[in-house]
Amino acid sequence: MFLDYELPADRIAQRPVEPRDAARLLVARRADGSLEHRTVADLPELLAPGDLVVVNDTRVLPARLLGRRETTGGKWEGLYLQSGPGDTWAMMSKSGGTLRVGERVIVDGEDLSLELVARPDGEPWLFRPSLPGPPEDLLTRFGMIPLPPYIRQGRGDEADREQYQTVFAEVAGSVAAPTAGLHFTPELLARLTDRGINRATVTLHVGLGTFQPLTDGDPDRHAIHREWCAVPGATAEAIRKTKEAGGRVVAIGTTSVRTLESSGGNEWSGDTALFIRPGYEFRVVDALMTNFHLPRTSLLLLVGALTGDDLIRAAYAEAVVTGYRFYSYGDAMLVL
Repeated sequence: MFLDYELPADRIAQRPVEPRDAARLLVARRADGSLEHRTVADLPELLAPGDLVVVNDTRVLPARLLGRRETTGGKWEGLYLQSGPGDTWAMMSKSGGTLRVGERVIVDGEDLSLELVARPDGEPWLFRPSLPGPPEDLLTRFGMIPLPPYIRQGRGDEADREQYQTVFAEVAGSVAAPTAGLHFTPELLARLTDRGINRATVTLHVGLGTFQPLTDGDPDRHAIHREWCAVPGATAEAIRKTKEAGGRVVAIGTTSVRTLESSGGNEWSGDTALFIRPGYEFRVVDALMTNFHLPRTSLLLLVGALTGDDLIRAAYAEAVVTGYRFYSYGDAMLVL
């Protein structure tokens, strides 16, 4: 089972290419095991009229907060994950010294503070913000884009507010981007439409568990993360019509795959803990465009479930040898 590979540190992309669709695209064909070097801009020619491209329309929250402890003045850093009970925020928290229940942190800018109200074992801590309002509104005012640690030590800047967001992002709720979607431009979407390739949306709010490595050598022992997702009725209908007409459902990113396969292609919403790994039989997805993933992750197993072991090994080896850029801001592969 393919899980490990060696990657030079300078292959981890720190910024996206411009324009977005100029990224390289490694095309992996399952029918004959072949590999072809293209760019994302070639996607309309690589797909066929009647195919259905399915994208994740989640929007990344500026969920990273910096501040200081009110009692000691020590540095504090937090990451908003989701709404908690009542008016609390479920967060990850890091500070110098132990933060105690009842203690407050002052967020940079001074206008917002957060009180720690609970520290449940094995769960995110619960904080209560000092200001009223929806979390997305307060985070937009006070937060920063939460880049993965392999991109500039996780410290985003103003450019990342646009670059780490897809052009079709609409539904706020993710703490990480659905990175395959970052390659799309309005011009590329228009060219897909002009070629008769349809587009539909799903929503999956990406959580930190997406990137969690497998700590056990046996994937069957891995506790997969849960993420909320939804397939609207219009997308379910588009899938049905595409299949009936002999077209392919092309998932853009592993998050779209998990959502589609969790729903069976039907209208649906809820939490999914679906763990797709080799041996899984796909019910909805026929093809996949995805970025290159970290070793020993469930994302890599998902791609391998679609490609088969030999093809994913060959594809990653080829990508390393030929200088592809890896991870969130990197290049992509298309599995046909």
